[in-house]
Amino acid sequence: MGLNEYKPTSPGRRDTVTDDFNDITTGKPEKSLIAPLNKKGGRNNRGRITVRHRGGGHKRRYRVVDFRRDKQGTAVIKTIEYDPNRTARIALVEYEDGVKRYIVAPDGINVGDKVSSGDGVSVATGNSRSLGSLPTGTLVHNVEVTPGKGGQMVKSAGAVAQVMAHEGGYTLLRLPSGEMRRLLSACSATVGQVSNLDHKNEKLGKAGRSRQRGRRPSVRGSVMSPAAHPHGGGEGRAGIGMPGPKTPWGKPALGKRTRRNKRTDKFILRRRYDR
Repeated sequence: MGLNEYKPTSPGRRDTVTDDFNDITTGKPEKSLIAPLNKKGGRNNRGRITVRHRGGGHKRRYRVVDFRRDKQGTAVIKTIEYDPNRTARIALVEYEDGVKRYIVAPDGINVGDKVSSGDGVSVATGNSRSLGSLPTGTLVHNVEVTPGKGGQMVKSAGAVAQVMAHEGGYTLLRLPSGEMRRLLSACSATVGQVSNLDHKNEKLGKAGRSRQRGRRPSVRGSVMSPAAHPHGGGEGRAGIGMPGPKTPWGKPALGKRTRRNKRTDKFILRRRYDR
């Protein structure tokens, strides 16, 4: 993958950095692995906005990705594709019996390469094994939290975790955030780093590209009226004027810890903010 930089022929082009999509091998998805994707606009099943600043955006279809990697046997990489629903690339693989599936494409994988699943396969990029069967120091992605549920962590572009140790049926992982976490050794993971490493270096350049992604404008609370936001009001530019920033509903924001799941605290050996 590479990046395209543009000359400032217009204000929208100035400082714009986009993907060149050179690693994409086809422009059409596999028809048997796509599904409709209805837009929610940030609203729940009661029609109330639960996530602000969502709406519009380009029409998409969902690509059904195999996060479980539970099918045994060897599969061949057929295509590397763009997925509008995620930052990483996806790869279409075909098994020996003709079954096709999408997987999160690891960095360095190419058309014609072979991938497989199971504890007996080699520790090679794209192969899926249980955490307990991986040697210390192995780089992994698409990590399960519950055995058999499918990968839930380390799936975004360029993300990678590292196997640090094995002890008592648990495997210690260093996550991309810096958090050190124990997971059951029976959980599976895919060897390698997630593709599309340059995604973090892209620059949208103009507001219209945010709207294409379904992101609506966000207005600062400090420019609202006092009736609309706790930060609003005052003559000219005014500070927050209270102990700590607040949400529009008066709850603490920007740094307030919201984690409530104390049941899994014992599995976190080092927090991400303790780096």
